[in-house]
Amino acid sequence: MIKTDIFLPIGYTSADIENKICEKLPVRRSEIKSTVIISKELRLDGDIGYKLSVGVAFCEEREAGLLKMKKKVFAMPELSLTVREADKRISPVVVGAGPAGLFCALVLAEAGLKPLVIERGESVEKREQTVKRFFTDANLNTESNVQFGEGGAGAFSDGKLKYGLINKYKYKVLKEFVHAGASEDILWTKGAHLGTDKLPSIVHHIREKIIALGGSFSFNTKLSDVLIKGGKVYAVKVEREGRTEEIETDAVFLAIGHSARDTIEMLYSKGLSMEAKGFGIGMRIEHPREYINSLIYKDKVSESEVGAASYHLVSHLPSGRSVYSFCMCPGGTVVAASGEAGGICTNGMSEYKRDADNSNSALLVSVSPSDFGSEHPLAGIRLQREIERAAYRTSGNSYAAPAIRLSEFLSGGVSSELGSVRPSYPIGTVAARPENYLPSYITDSLKEGIASFDDWLGGFAYPDAVLTGAEARSTSPVRILRREDFSALGTEGLYPIGEGGGYAGGIVSAATDGLCAALTVMGQNE
Repeated sequence: MIKTDIFLPIGYTSADIENKICEKLPVRRSEIKSTVIISKELRLDGDIGYKLSVGVAFCEEREAGLLKMKKKVFAMPELSLTVREADKRISPVVVGAGPAGLFCALVLAEAGLKPLVIERGESVEKREQTVKRFFTDANLNTESNVQFGEGGAGAFSDGKLKYGLINKYKYKVLKEFVHAGASEDILWTKGAHLGTDKLPSIVHHIREKIIALGGSFSFNTKLSDVLIKGGKVYAVKVEREGRTEEIETDAVFLAIGHSARDTIEMLYSKGLSMEAKGFGIGMRIEHPREYINSLIYKDKVSESEVGAASYHLVSHLPSGRSVYSFCMCPGGTVVAASGEAGGICTNGMSEYKRDADNSNSALLVSVSPSDFGSEHPLAGIRLQREIERAAYRTSGNSYAAPAIRLSEFLSGGVSSELGSVRPSYPIGTVAARPENYLPSYITDSLKEGIASFDDWLGGFAYPDAVLTGAEARSTSPVRILRREDFSALGTEGLYPIGEGGGYAGGIVSAATDGLCAALTVMGQNE
């Protein structure tokens, strides 16, 4: 099979794909054995339609001849990933049931091993109810919330699937999502999402597949210690139902997520090598969904044709900082994502239809270890905590989030009066200036960035848009150093993976990191 790029208008058919291939390449329709869409991306500049990357199967001799054209066709990437029965017998414990942990456990189970997955939070079904209660009564469960529990933080953030160039590892992740109930179009649509409303069922099906293959799960089970002797792991200690238990293991996969600060602190006390890393700090901005549609689509297309509009904005400031949109949620809501008592953390999510009144995105300012005020590897965690606790104090020591109209943020005022945009943050908001909880280098950079965004996307600086904060958990501020074989420096049998290890930046990247770690440890990552 070969790959080629084509362009088609909205509303194309499978016949249109073959006709376009024949128009581009010196082939007849009768020579085409099959086609498969690899990627699809909406284009609004110039001609309106979709850029498609398509895999096309011909006879072997015909494909060899076409590949000599080079500029028009390319070799199709290998998308088949085979997991063999494990030759190396290990007793794996996977810590965390987010994307990295679930896909690590899945591959281990497919290889005939019997991974035990321990998760400090609840199963996704129970967790969903706990999160809804927090949104209603602001009674935070610090062990099971938007950050902790089966499915990871991504279970309450729309389920965006950003993955760049496809390969067999990423394709394995996408196919498993489809088998678990996701729409098949995630296999090719750029910017596809699973939908927060669909994620619990998808996560449940992946768990059931792991169990059917011999794996097991222990929820409400928190890692409290990793036992090491002679530089090698031999057991873990966990807290479960008020008791401490010891579990023997020779392979611990740390898929702890970007918010398990207490676990990171425990691991640091064990002497694991870590380094601070940059992340983003800012707020969520909300506009009316239909307003964002009008800015992006103008009169070229409608939401009914292509879905709610999305944007990705970046501005590189003279100061050397970058301001950027992150986790944009068309037709979504701002989420109360606190994981620690006495701190406010925001996130965003959309259901599959993306039809809520507002569209929101994080507006973040890049920060680096030089901003942390210390060379300590965990200094970024301290900065996050300071900001989230300041936001909590700003809101009168409540989980109602501080919010402000965009026009007031830019002009220097603050008022409890809202305009046309009603904040979607579920626990309620308190009118407050961001300077009360964010450093001045963040607020000043945001003002510059918003002006730049308005130059690029005229109308972005919508006066009634609402800014809600704080948002400081775009990614982990710490990296646990590891070797090429995924093992932590100086410790055999301990494998930091995914967001919590500092090696991923989203659902697909975390899941891919987890499954690649499992394959590598089993000697199958060729």
